[in-house]
Amino acid sequence: MAELEIHHESEHEIDPTGQSVGVLAAALAVLLALASIASHRTHTAAIIDKSTANDAWQHYQSTRVKYHNLELGEDLLAVIGTQGPAADRMRQSYAGQKTKYEKQQKDISEEAQKAQDEAERDERRALRYDLGEGLLEIALVLSSLYFISRKRMFPAMGVVAGVAGAVIAATGLLV
Repeated sequence: MAELEIHHESEHEIDPTGQSVGVLAAALAVLLALASIASHRTHTAAIIDKSTANDAWQHYQSTRVKYHNLELGEDLLAVIGTQGPAADRMRQSYAGQKTKYEKQQKDISEEAQKAQDEAERDERRALRYDLGEGLLEIALVLSSLYFISRKRMFPAMGVVAGVAGAVIAATGLLV
């Protein structure tokens, strides 16, 4: 019968620095996951806000076309020289509709500008999350190089990159 060999951790030399670097790598991985999720969600929000702004600008444009059609109708009435109660009602109707469209255009343009500003804000936030994410990835890789080289400079550089990445990503919350 073959013998089964069971290895115990006590047979191997314990590397306290390696354990610390392992915990550091785990913490960096958690921060990286948070920055990555925040980045993706913020990019999605920017796309939605841009779409909302585009829809609002398209709505604005359609009201401009309607307004222009009313102006064209007024010009045609003037050129043809149509007079009488029907023409007067038509002119009054055009004036009322023009007032309505002028107000709508103002409201719609404010809505579109607000959505556009929000999209730009989201893009600035996403850029900070992306930069933080990149630095956290670098930090994780640098820290992991300790296990290949056993040189402490790699986790030290990883800590610097990790702190920088976490700070930059956290500034995305302030934008």
